[in-house]
Amino acid sequence: MSTPEPQPNQVAPFNASFEHHLKPKLRPVRGFPAQMGEQQVLGLADARQISQKVVFTMPAAQLILPLMDGNRSVDEIVTQVGKGLTRPILEQLVAQLDDAGLLFGPTFEGMMEKMREEFDSSPTLPPASTAAFADALVNQELGEEATEEQRAELGPAKLRAIMDQWIAKALESAANPSFDALPAAIVAPHVDYARGWVNYASVWGRMRVVDRPDRVVILGTNHFGLGTGITACDKGFQSPLGTCEVDEQIVAGLRKRLGDKVFENRFDHEREHSIELQIPWIQHCLGPDESGRFCKVVGVLVHDPSVNNGESYDGKGVALAPFVEAMREILAEIPGKTLVVSSADLSHVGPAFGDQQKLGGDESEAVAFRNRIFQHDREMLELVRQNKPEDLVAAMAWQQNPTRWCSTGNLVATLQIVAPQTVEILHYAAAMDPQGVGMVSSVSMSMA
Repeated sequence: MSTPEPQPNQVAPFNASFEHHLKPKLRPVRGFPAQMGEQQVLGLADARQISQKVVFTMPAAQLILPLMDGNRSVDEIVTQVGKGLTRPILEQLVAQLDDAGLLFGPTFEGMMEKMREEFDSSPTLPPASTAAFADALVNQELGEEATEEQRAELGPAKLRAIMDQWIAKALESAANPSFDALPAAIVAPHVDYARGWVNYASVWGRMRVVDRPDRVVILGTNHFGLGTGITACDKGFQSPLGTCEVDEQIVAGLRKRLGDKVFENRFDHEREHSIELQIPWIQHCLGPDESGRFCKVVGVLVHDPSVNNGESYDGKGVALAPFVEAMREILAEIPGKTLVVSSADLSHVGPAFGDQQKLGGDESEAVAFRNRIFQHDREMLELVRQNKPEDLVAAMAWQQNPTRWCSTGNLVATLQIVAPQTVEILHYAAAMDPQGVGMVSSVSMSMA
């Protein structure tokens, strides 16, 4: 084995006096192929997105990483892997992983502590993906040399303009381009705007003339966090368009009925996009009140009820049923109108997600594969349309979620909280990359 050339940034060397170096334990990581010069390398990033650092190493490290379980010493790993692996090579990899916070140990614990301190120091969460998108819009006009001041000044207007363009395009041929009244709930995607804009615009664009709600409850998906059950946030959310303050009445109600446990993993919201991506649409389409304030919000991440029959994955977190009961009680008690948003994506398929069959092209196998995905989505969405959340959970559990729906939890929770009389599917779409490696489907819906 040989390693790529070291990166310019220097890392602290391997230290044999550190227990977490001698017996390294790898944290959850995400691997991806990368290119360094003419050499193909393996990139390793934090699957929980707590650390923003990336380690680049030799592809053969795939043989090493599973052995970093905290039980084996570096010498035992070297012996077990063989194939030319030497202790100096492994020591260098261990040091790189530790510096990036990808090993359990003091470095990672320091990153976690800093993140939690920053999280709790402010009443609102700063924008992440929405700010990056607004910055990219400014860069398209001014180039990469645009200053931070220019991005801050021009970004909001650019974001509003493109949302208006998307709405106009999505609804140009719609028979009902606006709702007659505020829905009890809507379903919108949380895939990135570039791939999901038509479904965002199809539902949010219809909201511009309805009565403004007093609050919005956003139910999202926990993609990266530690929470094993319902994970609520006691913060408001910012976007380039402004701030949505947290609804303290709902926060207090959840804490009263479910205890502090429902907020224990609130830090999972720090980099969770499924809540944040709805915020600019709330601000742009619902607008401010007379005092200039946007709707108050509460963000809640919902686990998959088909995995453990609604209980948390480990039996220690907050289960779905008590959360639904608590939320229904709270919304019945507090005054004003509430909009519930199910921030949901559906199927995640293709080689990028572990499937062997390629999606793209006109070959019969690829066409049949795509059609199976669409058929499964239609069948599951029909259960949503018929307001049969229990049947949806049962179907997903029995089939073991074959197309990797990521938002069964918040769809089910929305149906159970709102108990709608009617559910309307507004638009369905699936976005595939040009290479046919991955496809994500989504839908826009309304519930009344």
